[in-house]
Amino acid sequence: MTYQAPVDDIVFSLKTVAALDEMDTSGLYPGLDADTVVAVIEEAGKFGAEVLAPLNAIGDRIGSKLSEGKVTTPPGFGAAYRQFVEGGWSALPCSDAYGGQGLPEIVATPVGEIWNAANVSFGLCPLLTQGAIHAIETGGSEELRAKFLPKMVAGHWTGTMNLTEPHAGSDLGPLSTRAEPQGNGTYRITGTKIFITYGEHDLAENIIHLVLARLPDAPPGTRGISLFLVPKYLVNDDGSLGDRNDVICAGVEHKLGIMASPTCMMKFGENGGATGYLVGEENRGLATMFVMMNAARLGVGAQGVGVAERATQHAVAYAKERRQGRSFPANGSGGMSPIIEHADIRRMLLTMKALTQAARMICYATAKELDIGHRGADEKTRKDALNRAALLTPLAKAFSTDIANEVASLGVQVHGGMGFVEETGAAQYLRDARILPIYEGTNGIQAIDLVTRKLTLDGGATATAFLAGLAGIIANVRAANRSDFGHMADRLGEALVNLQSATLWMAQMLPGHTEKALASATPYLRLMSLTAGGAYLAKGALTEPAGSPRVAIARFLAENLLTETKSLAEAVQHGADSVLVDAHGAVFA
Repeated sequence: MTYQAPVDDIVFSLKTVAALDEMDTSGLYPGLDADTVVAVIEEAGKFGAEVLAPLNAIGDRIGSKLSEGKVTTPPGFGAAYRQFVEGGWSALPCSDAYGGQGLPEIVATPVGEIWNAANVSFGLCPLLTQGAIHAIETGGSEELRAKFLPKMVAGHWTGTMNLTEPHAGSDLGPLSTRAEPQGNGTYRITGTKIFITYGEHDLAENIIHLVLARLPDAPPGTRGISLFLVPKYLVNDDGSLGDRNDVICAGVEHKLGIMASPTCMMKFGENGGATGYLVGEENRGLATMFVMMNAARLGVGAQGVGVAERATQHAVAYAKERRQGRSFPANGSGGMSPIIEHADIRRMLLTMKALTQAARMICYATAKELDIGHRGADEKTRKDALNRAALLTPLAKAFSTDIANEVASLGVQVHGGMGFVEETGAAQYLRDARILPIYEGTNGIQAIDLVTRKLTLDGGATATAFLAGLAGIIANVRAANRSDFGHMADRLGEALVNLQSATLWMAQMLPGHTEKALASATPYLRLMSLTAGGAYLAKGALTEPAGSPRVAIARFLAENLLTETKSLAEAVQHGADSVLVDAHGAVFA
């Protein structure tokens, strides 16, 4: 089954949560109108469907290969990347100061979704490059920006993020990669990094590594980490490539999924030390790197939406063709029915669609707030929007990638036994999806971030205003009093009450009983995400006529999936003690 970008659903979501129809008069996007945004998304959809999607199964089957320090990507990836660069797609979200197009997040996020729905292994390369660009632009000197950013924005050079070491994963405190000042403005970098996405490849002429390392006199822990730019090839003053730097790929991981994306072990300084350049201030590298990571978290959320969308399209197409049994009531032909006519298959497909579209709404709402945060007319407007974006980002990353796994798993189930074999392709989406809740900060870390940092933003005012916004949507749904909405208003109202009670409990736990809050963080994030996603779908349904598929999906989520919010609220408020009672591990002894 071939992928088709869901342009209508994407545009509808942008209208619902990102005010696409109002962008001409909002003042946020001078020179950009809704028609142009739609045209960009349509063109991205064509590129994704025609160029990237046909390489997805090939990339999974062949993978990227390491030989004598060089990584070869699967057939067709190099040509596709050249087309990607020539089409200007690498420059789309980047600043025009360095040759970018400067398009906002409400364009970059859906376009990123399309790349990853079509081919998530391919989509990882520009995702990491754009994050690296953002970090260099934020923390790098003018000299570094001028020397490296134009080629990165153009796509001629790609970027990576080098955090993890064999002994230092989510906790970067024990990080041991070293940086020795050389007295000429450069540093000699030595150490080993693992899990480096596109750390070595044959798509671009240079690779710009952003590397966390310690200076000799650095304080211990995360307070003593600096950030360095380490190019694969050194760059001459005239912008041409010079000597090969002392950085090599020592291995490519054998993985469950994303086979075409080379996940590399990188060694710096095996022959005396790699040349690096300080980005930002000494011992402040983690703050700059988090700029890259936070930007990437929304991008990974869009990856989750993309994989879920692809798995859903695949399952729907199969369910329309596959015939088994006779539906109830029996069809008139007397033969076997397409399985899409069976109620349980419809339930699974509706679950897939509802979760995918709810996650899409959350990601696009986050993108909108980021745009206001960077483009708003005054400081307070920008600050409040960035706080709302900060609150939403853990939801966008964690919920979207969690549901990608759920949706892809349901896609396998819809295929039955044929889903468990590689022939149909359904299994690839499940394998590819499994990494998404792990990288760029595990989803457990996202939940901890939500309850310990984001709920307390502006003294809790950000979260209070967010819940009030959801209440406003629900009031509008109730006031509409539409028979085709079924029990949507009641289920949404119950979900909000559950979220409000769980939020109050969280506020009471912090800071005096932080461990209890941490034990309940993951169900709390799920509770908030389902409630927000359900409200956003309902907001869109208010603009649709009776009989619209979008009304049906919003009603399905409210009546079938929001019932989970009651048990989630119970787990948040009454489940922590059972998590913590085994503090010394007796259960696992």
